[in-house]
Amino acid sequence: MTVVAQTAHVTGRHLRAFLRQPWFVAMGLVQPVIWLLLFGALFRSVVDIPGFTSSPSYLDYLVPGVLVMTALFSCGWSGMSIIEDLDRSIMDRLLATPMHRSAIIIGLNAYELVSLGIQALIMGGLAFLLGARFEGGLLGFAVLVVCAMLIGAIAASFSDAMALLLRQRESVIGVNTLMTLPLTFLSAAFMPLKLVPDWVATVAMFNPVNWAVEAGREALTANPDWSLILPRVILLAGLTVLSTAFATRTFRAYQRSI
Repeated sequence: MTVVAQTAHVTGRHLRAFLRQPWFVAMGLVQPVIWLLLFGALFRSVVDIPGFTSSPSYLDYLVPGVLVMTALFSCGWSGMSIIEDLDRSIMDRLLATPMHRSAIIIGLNAYELVSLGIQALIMGGLAFLLGARFEGGLLGFAVLVVCAMLIGAIAASFSDAMALLLRQRESVIGVNTLMTLPLTFLSAAFMPLKLVPDWVATVAMFNPVNWAVEAGREALTANPDWSLILPRVILLAGLTVLSTAFATRTFRAYQRSI
């Protein structure tokens, strides 16, 4: 069986479990819907602040940030699936087979991205009903979803690696919380970097979440600046490869410890 076939097998396993409990998507949408509804209404007047943005409404500005944040939060729990497999000794049985270690990580991450894609479509439709207008059209929204998926893959791989290294639910939850909140707020997800403290803007320059938000938001404009979008997408893709490789290598540390 090739690595591709092995990856498809792992993805299918998780998708079958997902189909038996599809309400997980609904649960994952609760928080982003609250952000869209409450933040969109609460801060709709901030677009009048001089130098804010050219977006016609705060909802238009908010959608990319909420979608990327959703990817970070939802995929950041990927490691809990690893923990469950460890507790049930499923992981040990998988490692005893000829299955390539990368297939376990990529297969699980692919499932997370399928779930994220469903959430993205629902959120995009809801935002449109609430009044958001995506001037970049379907292509612009597709680029935004790709950026969110790359962040999701990075977060999922990191979470998987922490699960294999720490092997405790509480520890993975703690690391996930410590990672997601600072990365979200140290970005332009909710406020232009022109209006934040200088140190926040400096940190945001090196923040992958900010790369995804800026690239996705730019793609939704009427005349996207591809010289801004493409370098950020390439950086995110490169970081996705590195994080996946890191997660795969942590299997060695796990196997040495058992």
